[in-house]
Amino acid sequence: MANVSVAAEWQLLYNRYYRKPEIYQMRWKHVDLSRNKVACASFGGPIAVIRDDSKIVQLYAESALRKLRIFNSAGVLLSETVWKHPGGRLIGMSWSDDQTLISIVQDGTIYRYNIHAELIQPNVTMGKECFEQNVVECVFWGNGVVCLTEGGQLFCISDFKTMKPYKLADVPGLTEDDMLQPTCLAVREPQYTMSGNVEVLVAVGDEIYVVDEDEAQSIRFDEPSGEDSEMQNDDYGNLIGPVQKMIVSPNGKFLTLFTHDGRVVVVGMESKQIAIDYSCEADENLRLIRSSLSEAVESCIDAAGHEFDVTRQRALLRAASYGQAFSSNFQRDRVQETCRTLRVLNAVRDPDIGIPLSIQQYKLLTPVVLISRLINAHSHLLALRISEYLGMNKEVVIMHWACAKITASASTPDAHLLEILLDKLQLCKGISYAAVATHADNCGRRKLAAMLVEHEPRSTKQVPLLLSIGEEDTALVKATESGDTDLVYLVIFHIWQKRPPLEFFAMIQGRVLARDLFVAYARCHKQEFLKDFFLSTGQIHEVAFLLWKESWDMGKNPMASKGSPLHGPRIKLMEKASNLFSQTKEHTFESKAAEEHAKLLRIQHELEASTKQAIFVDSSINDTIRTCIVLRNNRAAAKVKSEFKVSDKRWYWLKTFALATIKDWEALEKFSKEKRPPTAFIVSLVSVVVSQAYARIGMAKEAADAAAQANDGGELLERFRKTFSQNAIFDTLKMPFQGVS
Repeated sequence: MANVSVAAEWQLLYNRYYRKPEIYQMRWKHVDLSRNKVACASFGGPIAVIRDDSKIVQLYAESALRKLRIFNSAGVLLSETVWKHPGGRLIGMSWSDDQTLISIVQDGTIYRYNIHAELIQPNVTMGKECFEQNVVECVFWGNGVVCLTEGGQLFCISDFKTMKPYKLADVPGLTEDDMLQPTCLAVREPQYTMSGNVEVLVAVGDEIYVVDEDEAQSIRFDEPSGEDSEMQNDDYGNLIGPVQKMIVSPNGKFLTLFTHDGRVVVVGMESKQIAIDYSCEADENLRLIRSSLSEAVESCIDAAGHEFDVTRQRALLRAASYGQAFSSNFQRDRVQETCRTLRVLNAVRDPDIGIPLSIQQYKLLTPVVLISRLINAHSHLLALRISEYLGMNKEVVIMHWACAKITASASTPDAHLLEILLDKLQLCKGISYAAVATHADNCGRRKLAAMLVEHEPRSTKQVPLLLSIGEEDTALVKATESGDTDLVYLVIFHIWQKRPPLEFFAMIQGRVLARDLFVAYARCHKQEFLKDFFLSTGQIHEVAFLLWKESWDMGKNPMASKGSPLHGPRIKLMEKASNLFSQTKEHTFESKAAEEHAKLLRIQHELEASTKQAIFVDSSINDTIRTCIVLRNNRAAAKVKSEFKVSDKRWYWLKTFALATIKDWEALEKFSKEKRPPTAFIVSLVSVVVSQAYARIGMAKEAADAAAQANDGGELLERFRKTFSQNAIFDTLKMPFQGVS
């Protein structure tokens, strides 16, 4: 190439120069493109080749089985697979934007392959109509396809990610006349149309139709200007004649037509005029180096970026570097930036990699997408070096390599494979070991996954993965060590569902945080299960407290009144609690209290049933006695006194106050004569009587003074205050000395 003049490589087409450099000598052998269907990916992507079953070809030394082969752009075989799909002939295939090979057969079934010739499930279809009518032609664009059926109908998938086919409008006359067939199709992508929907250009006879989902319109082209054509006609569209081929420009602005008489016509899509006037200016002043030094340096740099030959790149960059030393207005980092870009491009243009990107394609594709395509092709080393060279994050490359290594190392022992993986994973700080471990688990390497997840520093990623691979014990340890209560609860609920109760209890018993969180949750939502836990761990007193609380909760039930049958279960719960308390030496008091509480509740329930008044349950012993006396049920009051061993002093106080409350002075006098009361009580009783006498005649001050004359008059007055101001049972009763302060 060095012996050929650079200028001789360029050819003039209309008013622009073009050249077609040979980038690779294709490395494939015995590949005749005329005998095959071929799909080339954009941006220097892979090439898919399969024998064309619509042609009769000689099979030389190859197998009769059709093979789908995938090469890189240099002709290096990447992968292959036997094509054995039903559905009729292969109508067309193309690469999507994410380098998925889309193949459509005659009955409308779509088969998808990745770059490694692996079939992607599930298969999809263009729909029932395509299956019934058969697909005869399909036109692809970046991420969609339009299919033409034998019946002249058009069906479209506008996005391969959703795979939802829909029907386009019918072309006039095409569905009615079987003899009328389109000569060619072209697609204008949605991002270049006014409606935002895909438009299909259909050439039928002398007409060209623009078809979308709603309608099909015929388009006419205006005549060119006098300078550009010798033709002058009122209807230039008719002079174009039948179109054999047509294609839309990459920017969607122009349509190129190849007519039946061998002419190439370029039409503006918006203006519908013949447009052969390209806006391209040649700077004749580039030769004047002295007056335009900055422009000359810029041109050398741009030319180096567009050049594929490494020798010419170096020569142009040396010239630019030399020129910028004499230019004060030139940005100094342009040469370094171009050198960095060319190093990346030259690396991926290597025949073994086979991605011949131009500099414009590289900028449009972006380094991130290029790295993604390299790792998908398993060129991990080059992807890693480029990432390091450009200062990009290496995690994606190393992660993909680790997952691919696990998949390809089925026979490698776990311990040895772990060493290999850790050697590379440690190159990137903060890398997700959990993601690699997840892949190992999906590949059936659960032991390797467990060893990998041990190196994950983030508990939020480590614990869920440990649970997914069945390492509940380790997950519980890691969660409690992290101190994250959400993680601990996650493990608790997982084990709760997976393990038998006794096994679950044993696991959390030794972990204080896990045990306390479980107990806190179960107290509110799972009390029966919490009882089982306390019983299994020997905490009988905790079960008793739960039973006692359950009894009190039943008392808050609105139905637990007026002799409700709920009182029976409450008493039984208290008796059970008392029995459990009695089994521990430390809770003798609680046992006795629960027993007496149950006894009191039973008596109160009987009193409510006999009196038909719901005023006894859950009141104290004192209130129960006073209420019985107020209701003149002295026998029941005496029974309560006897059952709970109420002292004589308290008994006298309670009965005196009760009788005074209802102003039953005769009963009070009779009660005072039944038995000799305690000495202190006599003094107080006198004070009460005197106070009552003063109060009855409206002498409140004298009533208070009389009460104060007793040794414990202050206590008497305070008891009167508390008794008659706070006790709900006596709210309706009015004390004679209520206003005493």
